[in-house]
Amino acid sequence: MSTVYRAALIGIGFLLVAATASRADEFAIKLKPGPGAEVTQTQCAACHSLDYIQMNSPFPKRAVWEAEVNKMINAFGAMIEAEDAKTIIDYLAKNYGS
Repeated sequence: MSTVYRAALIGIGFLLVAATASRADEFAIKLKPGPGAEVTQTQCAACHSLDYIQMNSPFPKRAVWEAEVNKMINAFGAMIEAEDAKTIIDYLAKNYGS
């Protein structure tokens, strides 16, 4: 095996390890436990990272979370049923609101 080939394989190996490690961090975000946490996690994480919720709290009041959830549905096309949307808004307002 040539030195160049071996160096290339080692480099690719390092890149794979680094990519795996950084990707693992994305799943480390845990929402606060409580009624609605599972629905919120399932619905919100279908389109974006859950760190969005943590980064923006505790600033939003209920009306802001309601506007955000409605924006995800109406502007971005999130397929969230009305009952789930209410559950998500209630959960976010209680656990990540001001």
